[in-house]
Amino acid sequence: MKYAKRILVLMLTMLPVLASAQLASNQKIVAQVPFEFVIGHQVIPAGECVVKWATMDAKTLSIRNVDVKLQMFSWALPDQTNEVAGNYAMVFHKYGNQYFLRELEVRGSRTIYRLPESPAEAELTAKNVTATEQILIATLN
Repeated sequence: MKYAKRILVLMLTMLPVLASAQLASNQKIVAQVPFEFVIGHQVIPAGECVVKWATMDAKTLSIRNVDVKLQMFSWALPDQTNEVAGNYAMVFHKYGNQYFLRELEVRGSRTIYRLPESPAEAELTAKNVTATEQILIATLN
């Protein structure tokens, strides 16, 4: 009986925490991307892009192109920065006319979410092709 009471108290304590985590996972970062880009092996066409957390630990992202009804999942590694992000943003690496989604920034947070390097980007890096960074400001829905 004593054990059951402890479990009940623990469950009632954790319920608000789980509810707030679920609310955060419903938030979506939305941007109008004017170019096609690559995540992993998938080419995402230009258009409205919606990114949201697919898991409560914020390590898996759902990326959806609304215009062509394309959705995929990618893992993302949370990393801490020294500066607080001023906007929601999608950060791309650009090699010539090829773009690769590499990071997501969350306004008001020091945490950025790094996406893995795709095989195509790794090949360009191995060839010492110079990349530039392209940042698109996004909104939170």
